[in-house]
Amino acid sequence: MLTTLKRIVQEMIQIPVLDEALFRLTTRVKQTTSVDSCSIYLADYDNQEFVLKATDGLARESVELVRIGFSEGLIGLVGQREEPLNIENAPGHPRFKHYPEVKEENYLAFLGTPIIHQRRVLGVITMQQGEMRRFSEDEEAFLVTLAAQVALEITNADIRGALSNTSVDASPRQKNVRGVAGSPGLAVGKGFAFDAKIDLRNWVARKARGDIDEINAYRTGVEATRKEVDNLSKGLDEGIPEDVKSIFQLYHHLLDANSLGREVEAKIHQGWDAASSLKMVVEDYAARFQNMEDPYMQERAIDIIDLSNRILTNILITVKGQKVERKTPQEDSILIADEVSASMLAEFPAQYLKGIVSVRGSNNSHAAILARAMGVPAVMGCQNVSPGLLDEKEILLDGYAGEVIVAPAPSIRSEFLQLIQEEQVLAERIAEEADRPSESPDGWKMSLYVNAGLSTETEMAGNSLSVGIGLYRTEIPFMLRERFPSEQEQVVLYRQILESAPNLPITMRTLDVGGDKPLPYFPISEENPFLGWRGIRLTLDHPEIFLVQVRAMLRASLGLNNLQIMLPMITSVSEVKEANRLIDQAFYEIGDEIKGQQLVLNRPQIGIMLEVPSVLYQLPQLAKHVDFFSVGSNDLTQYLLAVDRNNSRVANLYNCYHPAVLSALYDIVKQADNYKVPVTVCGEIAGEPGGAILLMGMGYRKLSMNAYNLRKVNWLIRNVSLKESKRLLSCALTATSHEQVFQHINEFLEQKGLGGLIRAGA
Repeated sequence: MLTTLKRIVQEMIQIPVLDEALFRLTTRVKQTTSVDSCSIYLADYDNQEFVLKATDGLARESVELVRIGFSEGLIGLVGQREEPLNIENAPGHPRFKHYPEVKEENYLAFLGTPIIHQRRVLGVITMQQGEMRRFSEDEEAFLVTLAAQVALEITNADIRGALSNTSVDASPRQKNVRGVAGSPGLAVGKGFAFDAKIDLRNWVARKARGDIDEINAYRTGVEATRKEVDNLSKGLDEGIPEDVKSIFQLYHHLLDANSLGREVEAKIHQGWDAASSLKMVVEDYAARFQNMEDPYMQERAIDIIDLSNRILTNILITVKGQKVERKTPQEDSILIADEVSASMLAEFPAQYLKGIVSVRGSNNSHAAILARAMGVPAVMGCQNVSPGLLDEKEILLDGYAGEVIVAPAPSIRSEFLQLIQEEQVLAERIAEEADRPSESPDGWKMSLYVNAGLSTETEMAGNSLSVGIGLYRTEIPFMLRERFPSEQEQVVLYRQILESAPNLPITMRTLDVGGDKPLPYFPISEENPFLGWRGIRLTLDHPEIFLVQVRAMLRASLGLNNLQIMLPMITSVSEVKEANRLIDQAFYEIGDEIKGQQLVLNRPQIGIMLEVPSVLYQLPQLAKHVDFFSVGSNDLTQYLLAVDRNNSRVANLYNCYHPAVLSALYDIVKQADNYKVPVTVCGEIAGEPGGAILLMGMGYRKLSMNAYNLRKVNWLIRNVSLKESKRLLSCALTATSHEQVFQHINEFLEQKGLGGLIRAGA
């Protein structure tokens, strides 16, 4: 049965027009099961009807004409019950309704099952037989399985059909496409599909005759790319924070001869040409990142592939003499690509860039980070469409809700433009007060920190609102090497960070890799990496790795007093004790080494991340062994709700505004205050307007977020009193779902005249 099902679904997928695909599906089901009729009805929610879209057995002329109300007939009953209906004598059923147009008088046996995608009934598929009988369990199982498999394809095909010019009037009809909110804001523009004509993934590997010429070709291509990246970085708007501009440091690191270069040239020496060698090395790098659990790390694969395409283009242009021409926008545009990269944004004419749609990618991608810094709305992960379907079409983009409205109706467009005007007024108000301190009208002071780790450059430059770095990720230098970085290499890196803001606290998280983020030179294979060998578990099992990193941090801090060390993935007091013992050892070792020198070594504060639910019940014991807590709300949410946020089937269940998560966050701050341990929130909720209000109401005083959220959160704090935030919190904590929490937040902001801050969700 499985082979037959796969073949039927595959045949359907290959037919581009939905109506034709559905007809083919009914014919194949009828042939395979030897029934007398197979039909498909699709739901029309605007008119609350099921429409006959395809049949093999009923009157074909009734297709599109027969419409059955959601509460009418056996078809309506299947939709209402959301389960199969197997009847041996359909005309005798009390819900049977006769439709003379379909000519089904000769059919008695009826089997119908709903077609459901993400809890939404898309339609009903039926089989009918002339004889009076119940369909067998195998037949019922076949139809249920088929319906489950075709549900997604019907959704995708419906969207493609709506957006393509295949209708009678040759014009697309309005269609809403869902994605992930990548950068907040609203935008209107014409779709502009980025047409990268050279793609390394399509390059066919070839051998070369001479390695010297190929090495020169590669080096020439790299040098041209280096200049190109420099120009793109310099061309960014001066208003963008330096830590966001430094996204391009990853590009520079990969262009370094000691990174990609060494491996590419090794492949060339094995007999491959420059492009093929680049392809082999880059695809290996990209696969490493794509296989990681951490969405931030997964998104680095996009940057690596983008950079490789640029190198390949420059090899072909500067060495092979090929010409590459790209169209350029001439009006307000929405940039569309399979995977929008930071470099695409940097080279797109700023005066025409109004929004971004990426078919793949998430809000952790460099493109999304840069879009937020540039103030450009973005929607990521619109996987039901291709760039070509959105090209040249008018688009309304909602970066709050993660929604793209294509070919909008005039009334929808008018309402959208009104919302954009309201947005502009609010943005002007925020800009006018950008440098004022983060203090509520009733005197509650909040400290805003930055989450960093994109580069080794000045992470704090341009962030006047920040009072330090609340989370510095140290994993990236480890993951981009062929070996563990030496102590001295780490010293140089950490010194740059500590010196970037010598008078502000810099919290460095120790190496957070493991089963879900394996190092290429330290592979780990696990069935469940979320619960595996990661974070502090790995580094305590390998004290030689932990000690080298801590020694490097301490040496980098000589003469400074702003280093704080944070331990990830803590689950027990014993882990903290062992980590403290090793930190003490490193501290005394460095102290001995600098005796007699005019150097001062200050002992850093030690903190832990609260991201595993078990620590919520050990806070009194843990408080005795650490100087501060930092709540990793992303992982805490994931573990509390038992939801893999990267699994599209359950990702909608992952939400840090779930009342249980909010209750956990509230309990943490109350205990932290009771034991006089400073606590910071460094997950995504801290950088969201709704989240910042709730956290303030709970009693948090320190929030750490990505730099692009600082200004908005700062402004919001100064416009909401502590008393108001506590009142909102009480509503949120008694809510039964995150949807109710969002409703409370939205109503509160609307009443305050701040509705433009969030329009869908918090």
